[in-house]
Amino acid sequence: MYTPTNKNEQRIKRHGRSRVNLVGTTARPRLNVFRSNTAIYCQIIDDTVGTTLVSASSLEVKDLVGSNIAGAKVVGKLIAEKAIAKGVKSVVFDRGGYIYHGRVKALAEAAREAGLEF
Repeated sequence: MYTPTNKNEQRIKRHGRSRVNLVGTTARPRLNVFRSNTAIYCQIIDDTVGTTLVSASSLEVKDLVGSNIAGAKVVGKLIAEKAIAKGVKSVVFDRGGYIYHGRVKALAEAAREAGLEF
């Protein structure tokens, strides 16, 4: 049996287990989060077609320096505004194998406050 050796491989394994139950449909696409050391990225994906409807990252915001909780809140608000402009109001949240804490939690709560439902 293969045992993942580093943290990213372990995260990918956890993400695969959670993706069994998470499917983004046309009515409720999937809000996916990826967190790196330098930035935080999120996408709204329709898995039935296999396309990304909307994406946002901390690299788009000029005033942000680094990837922190404040930056995640700005990205959460940005993704919600873009999604609502596209006509998406309800999503399924995919935390990407990360625990629901820190930057991931801040992004999710900011997106909820900006009008996304999940």
